[in-house]
Amino acid sequence: MKLLLTGCTGFIGRELIPLLIREGHNLTVISRQSKAKLKAIANDQSINFLQMNPAESSSWDKEEIQTCLKSCEGVINLAGEPIAEKRWTTDHCKEITNSRIETTKNLIKNLRNLRKPPKVLINASAIGFYGSHPQTEFNEDNIQGNDFLAKLCKEWESSAISKPRATRLLIVRIGIVLAKDGGALGKMLPIFRAGLGGPIGNGKQWMSWIHRTDLCNLINESVNNSAWSGVVNGVAPNPVRMNEFSNSLGQALGRPSLLAVPGPILKLILGDGARVVLEGQNVKPQRLKKLKFKFSFPTINDAFKGILA
Repeated sequence: MKLLLTGCTGFIGRELIPLLIREGHNLTVISRQSKAKLKAIANDQSINFLQMNPAESSSWDKEEIQTCLKSCEGVINLAGEPIAEKRWTTDHCKEITNSRIETTKNLIKNLRNLRKPPKVLINASAIGFYGSHPQTEFNEDNIQGNDFLAKLCKEWESSAISKPRATRLLIVRIGIVLAKDGGALGKMLPIFRAGLGGPIGNGKQWMSWIHRTDLCNLINESVNNSAWSGVVNGVAPNPVRMNEFSNSLGQALGRPSLLAVPGPILKLILGDGARVVLEGQNVKPQRLKKLKFKFSFPTINDAFKGILA
């Protein structure tokens, strides 16, 4: 299938792109990065790389973009600035929002102008849709929360829902993605290997996570399977509290996990963005269970064994 990809040259794309190539798909990858950098990420001559900022509407007017849109059969849109890596200043919140909302709106506008729209659109969202709560268990039927991330995810998803009528839509609300070369775990591994790791905050907050391989597999599965539509939570079936996450990681590395990171210090570093880590969410993949998706890494111990093998 001819696929158009946005936001797929980072942490998730490092595994997703090679998987889609192995599956025989023909890829066009849109990114703000230079073509030289893109080829270093995925050194495959069969990939068509297009350098542009998808959040800028004028970028979509280029002839090469329009040509790719007319021939594409599926779209995977994972575009979005990282949420919990910087302080939530006014400018950064605007960047977080525009990278998701404007990109998706521009994409949908151009798809709606096509005489023959793609068969499927797989659009990212996040479990931040539900807001945070120390006790509530969330699934796809829960309504949105009321904080910044919840409102952002709602607008993000609403933009995607305006897709062409003939295009099947799957929205993936992604949790904390685990792999050793990036994301939250990539930052934690050097600290834990040095014996300095431990839980963040009080350790009681929930972490709804997914191994990157499982996330890539479910995206790949949804490309061709027409049963995959609507919303799915992109999380493993066994969320854990931060204490268990830290203890399991320490055991997998053969290191202690005793030194907690106080919440005030994290807030000092990340500002409001610390809420993502400090409050947490207990999210279950109810729809994935109904779709009979088989996780390769259903438990946190399975995930750490796979990642650290």
